[in-house]
Amino acid sequence: MFISYNQSCEKIAMGLLSYVTDLKNVARLKPEMESYIENVDRKLFLWKDEETDNIVALIGVQIHEAMVLVRHIAVSPSFRKEGIVHRLLDGLQQNYPTSAINGTLETAPFIAKWNQKQQNRNDEETSGSL
Repeated sequence: MFISYNQSCEKIAMGLLSYVTDLKNVARLKPEMESYIENVDRKLFLWKDEETDNIVALIGVQIHEAMVLVRHIAVSPSFRKEGIVHRLLDGLQQNYPTSAINGTLETAPFIAKWNQKQQNRNDEETSGSL
């Protein structure tokens, strides 16, 4: 389930962000977390696993006028390879339907795979309706 970050999830969010390679160091992690809390153009969204009721992933974004920049994606190791990144991106698209979703050098490969999956879905729907 795609949910917005709130202060009660701070420790969980920091733990998930620590999976990001350049945020393993607490000296870098804390300022990054603070930037998500303090800047209105930055937001964190979380993924709550419905079976376990645990927060298992997050996506950190920077909102621009017509674009959402995905800055960070982190998934708990035991929940990887389950399609959660695609579900996070689906949730993001639902929250910002008129915005383009773009990534940084680190997140762009995830977005490219998601875009390809979206295109394949659209192609299947189009060919199925002919």
